[in-house]
Amino acid sequence: MELNLLVIRTKNPRLLAEFYEKIGLQFEYHQHGNGPFHYATSLGKTVFEIYPFTKSQQEADKTLRLGFTVKNLDELIAKLKQENINILTEPAHSEWGYFAVIADPDGRKIELTEKG
Repeated sequence: MELNLLVIRTKNPRLLAEFYEKIGLQFEYHQHGNGPFHYATSLGKTVFEIYPFTKSQQEADKTLRLGFTVKNLDELIAKLKQENINILTEPAHSEWGYFAVIADPDGRKIELTEKG
């Protein structure tokens, strides 16, 4: 079994897409049929999409934690600090690799792990 789709919802899809672009993702802005316009990118075999809130939704799910593998963590963290991105955990070594944790604009924790 493989994960093939991950959808997150937000009040401001453009702002969130711009945030994830700062860590290296590239999105397309499109629509399926009569559905809402949204941002989408492919991560290997997984499609990652950013949708606007549903009509009844008031808040983003802040319990969701995402993880991405990056090439040069120290360089990326320095760049994100210049962009005033919230760094929750500075780069550190662990049994799972060299990683840092940041927060997206909705408050989700994003784990960045350097590709070994």
